[in-house]
Amino acid sequence: MNQFDRRTLLKSAALLWTPGLMAEELTRTPRQTEGPFYPDRLPLDKDNDLIVINDSLTPAVGEITHVHGRVLTTAGSPIRGIAVEIWQVDNNAAYIHSRSQNRDRRDTNFQGFGRFETGSTGEYRFRTIKPVPYPGRTPHIHFALKKGGVRMLTTQLYIKGHPQNRNDGVIRFVGDPKLLELLMADFVPVKDSKTGELTARFDIVLGGTPEDPKSDPFRGRGGRPPRPPV
Repeated sequence: MNQFDRRTLLKSAALLWTPGLMAEELTRTPRQTEGPFYPDRLPLDKDNDLIVINDSLTPAVGEITHVHGRVLTTAGSPIRGIAVEIWQVDNNAAYIHSRSQNRDRRDTNFQGFGRFETGSTGEYRFRTIKPVPYPGRTPHIHFALKKGGVRMLTTQLYIKGHPQNRNDGVIRFVGDPKLLELLMADFVPVKDSKTGELTARFDIVLGGTPEDPKSDPFRGRGGRPPRPPV
């Protein structure tokens, strides 16, 4: 083997064995509307446990669910320092927003909003309740991801296989079934849990460009959310 052939062979081997060099990029998590009910007044307790507020002895009503996952780049690398926020209705289908429907029935033991900052592994986790439907929407959990205070992504998590998914206008707006699958998670029983707790994994893939929330026509209006185009 001459010197040229040896050099060519070594370069080819380097391409084959360089981790991630030839790997297919991960698909970015689809953006979803923020909707009108991002809290207009954030709770004093904003940690990642939405079941118990401060030192209360009374937990929220609902199926306790551990929602967790990793925040990744399109190359599959974990992203540190991402503030992951979630908000959702309580078991009575009420948000903590001042103009939420069913506000008179709101579970005051449910935090309704939580925040968690990712570390070196890109992992996040929340203890919350399994989402329930409310008028006009299938069960879902809202997510907002921020870096340095800049909104990078707004999206929503859905229960895979829930019968109301097929009639949800926000879901239908996604269109591509492959992209829609990225927003679905199985809510499965926690092994050996004596209280029927569930777990749901939702990995989120971010691009490098911040989103422009002003382009979300349904953002922060309060009241009944408008029906999106289908």
